[in-house]
Amino acid sequence: MPRKPMRHRRLMKYQPLTFSPFARQVARVASSCMSNRQMHGPDLPKKSQPNSVGNGSRKNTLKVKNEHSESSDEEEFDGTVQADFAFFDPKPDDFHGVKTLLQTYLDDIEWDLSGFVDLILEQTTVGTVVKIEDDEDNGIFALATALNLGRYKDHKCFMDVKEFLLKVSQAKDVIDDLRSLLGKEAESVGLLVSQRVMNLPPQLLPPLYDALFDEVSWATEDEPTEELRNFFRFKFYIIVSKVYKHKNAHQKKGMSASDEEIIYIKPEDEIFHELSSWSFEFSLHTQQLATRELRDYRQMGLVMAVKADKIPAFRQQLKSFIEGS
Repeated sequence: MPRKPMRHRRLMKYQPLTFSPFARQVARVASSCMSNRQMHGPDLPKKSQPNSVGNGSRKNTLKVKNEHSESSDEEEFDGTVQADFAFFDPKPDDFHGVKTLLQTYLDDIEWDLSGFVDLILEQTTVGTVVKIEDDEDNGIFALATALNLGRYKDHKCFMDVKEFLLKVSQAKDVIDDLRSLLGKEAESVGLLVSQRVMNLPPQLLPPLYDALFDEVSWATEDEPTEELRNFFRFKFYIIVSKVYKHKNAHQKKGMSASDEEIIYIKPEDEIFHELSSWSFEFSLHTQQLATRELRDYRQMGLVMAVKADKIPAFRQQLKSFIEGS
């Protein structure tokens, strides 16, 4: 399918993160990966059989390699840096790593995040975590999963998610649609959760999302009961994410010709936004320290509703974007 023309918006430049105990390692490895932007290794198969390894069920392994100059600073890598990023089914040992990634998923509210993480880890048929293979710290660099809103509606964490989304939705033109997806249509709606460290090499994104949506498709055939299979027959996905929006976007004053209204932190969000049936933004209480480039921008929450039949177009556009970047 031809790629739909995109509105001209900037994507967020990759910056090191400081929110987790393994942030320095992430920044070193990912920054080195990004400077070369070359992926080494075979193409991923459409469907791979899990391999039993020490730290879980491995799905695929991707290698990123870069030659790094020598440095006398002990905090820097010397010589050649190679990261073998591996895709795994989620498992209980991933609890703290996944919880760290999701720490600000619902801004700064107090909610049942631990219960939310537990549900993610219990759903092993659909969901992927990304690690560095054979990493002793067992750090989680990315997560992608989809949870059925109807299936988990009675869990406190999903009640918290529903309450949060209804509270932050100030757009009168979408509130009825939002209520419908969270209520009577919930059993056909997937909450698409995709979180990662900012400097994860973008080459990992197409196979990460391919793995997610392939697993959703397989679950509609492979789950042992009709009820379980139906839980993955999504008609809509709800996505909660973050963007940077220009402080003067609404009045257009104070914006230069080169200023963009929205800067996407995650490149796939621009595609989701283009394909969404509706979306709305909301203010965040938690704000990351702004760089000079972002001094005129404010971080905002972004909620999008994407029809499941738009996913093939999303996958193709994401692949084309990453290959062309």
